[in-house]
Amino acid sequence: MPPYLPRIVDAELDELAKGLAAIALEGAKGVGKTATARRRARTVLLLDRPEERALLEADPERLTRDAPPVLLDEWQRYPPAWDLVRRAVDDGAETGRFLLTGSAVPVGAPIHSGAGRIVRLRVRPLSLAERGLAAPSVSLRDLLAGDRPSLTGTHEVALPALLESLLASGYPAIATAAPRSRRALLDGYLEQIVEREFAGLGHPIRWPRTLRAWLTAYAAATATSTSYTRILDAATPGEDDKPAKATTIAYREVLEALYVLDPLPAWVPTRNALARLAQAPKHHLADPALAARLLGIGRGALLAGEEPSATRLRFGDLAGRLFESLVTLSVRTYAQAAESRTAHFRTHGGDREVDLLVERDDGRVLAIEVKLAPTVSDDDVAHLHWLRGQLGSDLLDAVVVTAGRHAYRRRDGVGVVPAVLLGP
Repeated sequence: MPPYLPRIVDAELDELAKGLAAIALEGAKGVGKTATARRRARTVLLLDRPEERALLEADPERLTRDAPPVLLDEWQRYPPAWDLVRRAVDDGAETGRFLLTGSAVPVGAPIHSGAGRIVRLRVRPLSLAERGLAAPSVSLRDLLAGDRPSLTGTHEVALPALLESLLASGYPAIATAAPRSRRALLDGYLEQIVEREFAGLGHPIRWPRTLRAWLTAYAAATATSTSYTRILDAATPGEDDKPAKATTIAYREVLEALYVLDPLPAWVPTRNALARLAQAPKHHLADPALAARLLGIGRGALLAGEEPSATRLRFGDLAGRLFESLVTLSVRTYAQAAESRTAHFRTHGGDREVDLLVERDDGRVLAIEVKLAPTVSDDDVAHLHWLRGQLGSDLLDAVVVTAGRHAYRRRDGVGVVPAVLLGP
């Protein structure tokens, strides 16, 4: 096993465990939930193993006898475990007693929501700050403070290395493998989803090829709000006998239950009366490396030239959207640590849009544009200035996250932050 990579969620988990009896770590298979939880657990129940499920079913009271913290790993394989924990919390379980990890939400299982008893904590693939390409010099939490801090820092991560990290994925056990092994592991991960995970949630797929085609079309729509009708049309070109709408809705529901899809919601303002905002989410897979594998995109398809300093992009629009997806994954991780929400902004007609808005609990926001470019032009910040005019003091700060080398503030006050220098 590769060595444990410290995670941003570690600090969140330790802080919450001081005041909560039960915490559920949730996220896609392979993102590191179990490794994070096992470092804290004294008792581990692996519920993906039939014999351990049988032991818990035969003696559910063991949950109150075993040495805490008690980890119930892959709890969704035995849904009654959720209610057993909930009842133990109702009966006065001490703080820090239970950890649950799950890589799926049981679809249709008759379980209580756990509200007020079990707190859910999302774990995503490794953010850029966690991948260790460079030491972050700009804190998202500081940007959210609204003081518009000075921005400094320089790094030496060339574009090929940044894109290689994107393609390697943020799955800890996959990212550290050799390139050919990584590609095989990512292909196997996708095959597992299509061929087995649906059936595991009670939704066997009659035509795996159609689901794979739909996933590929979804990947092609990464970082866009393309309609689901257009995604289906792209998945089944020239076919009259397309899957029924109910079928594709089921695809989405199960893929979201497996945390394979991670759509970014549209921003709904709580303080400002902006009208006619688009409501469609932006499409993102759990990790942009999955999108790249589905589309058959490798380093050679993204960059012209093999030298380490190559900078000329092929398929620049697609590369830019995959980069935006990587930044979105990272920002969502940092925002969660800062107890903030992440969304995208787009007016109904699409004439104004901002890639990411991070919203504090008082409704004030940090606006972020994402550009796979080393420099930032006046055109790149036009929508940020427009949004500032609309929100006034409710806009805490505005930055452009880039593939450049230097962090700084432009004369107009907009921050410029290299993606590898942004951290929690």
